[in-house]
Amino acid sequence: MKMEKRKREYLFDNYKVLLIVLVVIGHFIEPCYDQNPFLYELKWWIAAFHMPAFIFISGYFSKKVPSVKKLVGGLVIPYFVYEVIYYLLYTFVLDKETELYFTRPKFTLWYLMALCAWRVAAPVVRKLPYHLPVSVAAGLAVGLIGIGNFLSIPRIVFFFPFFLAGMEFDSAWLAGFRNLKGYIGALGILGSMAVFLFTDEYHRRLSVKIFYGRYSYEELGLASVEGILIRVVCYGISFMLIYLFMLVLPTEKKSYSYLGERTMAVYIFHGLIYSCLKYGSSVLGSVESNVESVMLILFCIVVVWIVSRKPFVQVTDKIAHLV
Repeated sequence: MKMEKRKREYLFDNYKVLLIVLVVIGHFIEPCYDQNPFLYELKWWIAAFHMPAFIFISGYFSKKVPSVKKLVGGLVIPYFVYEVIYYLLYTFVLDKETELYFTRPKFTLWYLMALCAWRVAAPVVRKLPYHLPVSVAAGLAVGLIGIGNFLSIPRIVFFFPFFLAGMEFDSAWLAGFRNLKGYIGALGILGSMAVFLFTDEYHRRLSVKIFYGRYSYEELGLASVEGILIRVVCYGISFMLIYLFMLVLPTEKKSYSYLGERTMAVYIFHGLIYSCLKYGSSVLGSVESNVESVMLILFCIVVVWIVSRKPFVQVTDKIAHLV
C-alpha cells in the first residue's frame, strides 16, 4: 500500500522565515545593541524566543527516530566540515587567534552539536515519567555549574525542554484557537509584552545573556536562587511567545515560504559574513543612531536573501550528503 505523502505545513515554513531573520539580526546587532535603546529592547525580544522557537520546531519534525547514517551524514560530518571552515577563516583571513578544537563549537555551530545530542537522547528521555518537567529541572540545575562551552553542554541541557515540547506538540491543538478571537487575543498579549519590555526597568539590570543558556548564574552575576527563579520566568516567557506567534503567523503558502526550507544555508553562511564584519572591521560596533540601526536591520534582511540563494543551499546540501 502506498503511503500518503504528508501535507506540507506552511505555518512552520513561515515561522522559520521569521526566526532565521531574527537569528541574523540578533547576531549582527550583538556588538552594538547596548548603544541604542531600540536595538537594546529588540535584542531582548529576539533572545527571548527565537532559538527556543527554532528548537521547538526542530523537535516537532524529529518525531521519528533517526538512523545512524542520517545523524552522521546530516549533522556530525557537517559539524566537522564547518568547524574546519571557521578555523581557516579565523586563522588565515581574519588573523584571529583560535585553535582547531572540536569539543568547543565555534559561533553558531553549537546548534549542530546540540541537534545531534537531542535526537539521540530524546527517544530515551521520552520514556521517562514526567520527562518534560524533569528536563526543565535539569535546565535550571545546569545554571549552577560553570563548565563553559565544553561540548555545548549548558546549551544542550537548557534548550532540551523546547525540543521535547516540540516532539509532543500536535498542530491540530491550534485548531480551536486559530480564529479572529484568538488572533486578536494573541496580538493583544504580544503588544502588551512589548509595551512592558520597553517600560520595565528591572530587566535592564540583568544581562540578555540569561536567555543564551550558555552561562552559569555566577557568570551572570546572580545568586543561585535568584538565577533559578529568573530562569523559570525565562522558560515561561519563551514558551508563551512560541505559542502566541503560532496564532498570528499565516498557515497558507506565501511568496516567501520557500525560505523556510533554506534556513540551514542561511544559518551557516550568515555566520561567516558576520565573523568577517566583526573581526575584520569596526562597522558593526559603530552603529549608534536610529537611522544606522534601521540600515543594519535592512542589511540583515538582504544577507538572508543572498545566502538563501540556490548556490549556498546546494553547498549545505552536498555537505549534508557526503555519506
